Amino acid sequence: DNKEYLSKKSVWAIGGDGWAYDIGFGCIDHVMSQNQDVNLLVLDTEVYSNTGGQSSKATPTGAVAQFAANGKMSRKKDLGLMAMSYGNVYVGKVALGANDAHTVKVFEEAEAYEGPSIIIAYCHCIAHGIDMVKGLDQQKKAVESGHWMLMRYNPDLAKEGKNPLIIDSKEPTLPLEDYIYNEVRYKSLKAANPEEAAILLKEEEKSIKDRWRFYRHMADMKMEG
Repeated sequence: DNKEYLSKKSVWAIGGDGWAYDIGFGCIDHVMSQNQDVNLLVLDTEVYSNTGGQSSKATPTGAVAQFAANGKMSRKKDLGLMAMSYGNVYVGKVALGANDAHTVKVFEEAEAYEGPSIIIAYCHCIAHGIDMVKGLDQQKKAVESGHWMLMRYNPDLAKEGKNPLIIDSKEPTLPLEDYIYNEVRYKSLKAANPEEAAILLKEEEKSIKDRWRFYRHMADMKMEG
């Protein structure tokens, strides 16, 4: 009769990148700073989807959005890295169109982890200016180009003396322009101001190389007993 009080409760908070990166970041940060078994799922469209497509801290360099008509000049905020800094937060970045088995694995690990967890999921959006039928294909290209990294940070591995960070993506193999110029949010700037688009493309390519170098360094670090 009392089995409902004995079963494990699964608590999830779900929202978009505006909620997690911007408006609600203080609350997200507070949840991650606590040692409570709460799971956060961020549906990252890299833009304020529900309010008309405004630029957000999740918007990448060179993407056109409201309030970034000439392409966003600054880099995308690394929410996963900020969560990892606590040390006790399970962090996963997934893209269903790139690797569905990896997505399931991350959800299973986040659910099993007894502590705060956050999953950041790449989500294609009509604001990207794509044929939504091909959204999963674009997700795959995002990963192949290095724009989106599949990764896991599992604090339980650190307890075993292992490096908690695992990069599940392969090294980028697709030129970034073969991914971004399938989307109007990038193509429109190239058509209107090709010189500026070329500059921002180089900036984003450098950002991707820097991010990969940094994450590889962390993933290759040996853990001391």
